[in-house]
Amino acid sequence: MRKLVYYVATTLDGYIAGPDGGDPSGADYFPITPDLIQFIIENYPETLPGPARAAMAIDSPGRAFDTVLEGRASYELGLAAGMTDAYPHLRHLVFSTSLTTSPDPAVEIVASGALERVRALKAEPGLDLWLVGGGTLAHSLLPEIDRLVLKQNRSVIGSGIPLFAGPFQPHLFRPVDETLLESGLRVLTYDRA
Repeated sequence: MRKLVYYVATTLDGYIAGPDGGDPSGADYFPITPDLIQFIIENYPETLPGPARAAMAIDSPGRAFDTVLEGRASYELGLAAGMTDAYPHLRHLVFSTSLTTSPDPAVEIVASGALERVRALKAEPGLDLWLVGGGTLAHSLLPEIDRLVLKQNRSVIGSGIPLFAGPFQPHLFRPVDETLLESGLRVLTYDRA
C-alpha cells in the first residue's frame, strides 16, 4: 500500500512559512544551499517544480512519489508565479473548499472528503503520495500520514504557518533516519509509531 508522506521544510520551532504565508524558499531562514539541492536531486528529484527540473535537465521519473497533494494556499503560490501546474510530471491534487474549477486540466480539485480521497489514493498501485503543504491540510490529513520527512533548517522565526495547523490531536511517530548536511540542515525521517 502506498504511503502518505509529508515532505516539507521547517524551522526549528516548527514553521513551514513566515506569517505572510508566502513562498519561503530562499529566505534567510530557509536557504537553498548547494548541499540541499544535491540531496533533493539524489533522493527526491520529483519534488522540484517543473521549471527547475527543466533548468537542471532532470527528466527521470519519480523515485519516491508519483502524486502531489497540496492545499489551496500552497497551490496559489505556484499560480502567483505563473504556474497552473508546478509539478506537471506528477499527478496533482489540490484540496480546497473555495476553488470550484481547476485552472489546469491536469490538476484535480478535491472539494470535500479529503480523508476518504487520500485513503482511496493510498489503495491504488503506484509510488508514495507527497503532501507538500500546507499546515491546515496536513492537520486534516494527519490520521493518514504515514511518514514525515522534515528538512529542518537551523532557524527560529517565532511565528508563521505551523507544520500542523489545527486543534490538539496527538499522534506518535518514531525516528527512522537522519541526514545532516554540511550547511547545518538536518533531514529527519519519522514513521508512524
